[in-house]
Amino acid sequence: MDRAFERARLRGPGLTVRARTAPWYVSGDPASLERAVVNLLDNAVKFSPPGGGVDVRLTGDGELTVRDHGPGIPAADLPHVFERFWRSPSARSLPGSGLGLSIVARVVGESGGDVDLRPADGGGTLARVRLPGTPRPTD
Repeated sequence: MDRAFERARLRGPGLTVRARTAPWYVSGDPASLERAVVNLLDNAVKFSPPGGGVDVRLTGDGELTVRDHGPGIPAADLPHVFERFWRSPSARSLPGSGLGLSIVARVVGESGGDVDLRPADGGGTLARVRLPGTPRPTD
């Protein structure tokens, strides 16, 4: 998580990335899990307004949320966001290939979890990931 936060902060100069995390240990490929978190953070950074912020929370029961304060995702687009190469018409002029969220969905699914995106209260988007794990490392 720490490396993913640092990357997001570097990619979004001028944005505030606020993180509150509790320990949560997941079995899975560390590089793939980091890539999934980075992809969620990259999207939040990309769609945040200049000078805005991204709120990240990892709870002690394994729920990770990433919230941006950008324009949000139209309801008609939400069913498609995890499809490979799919890009919202409003995002087609922005950098990206349409693979980021499909990678997130694949990695989270392979790790036994689930992911969804929804409109955030007050605007923006809330990404929620739930992964099985434990608050303490296992040997």
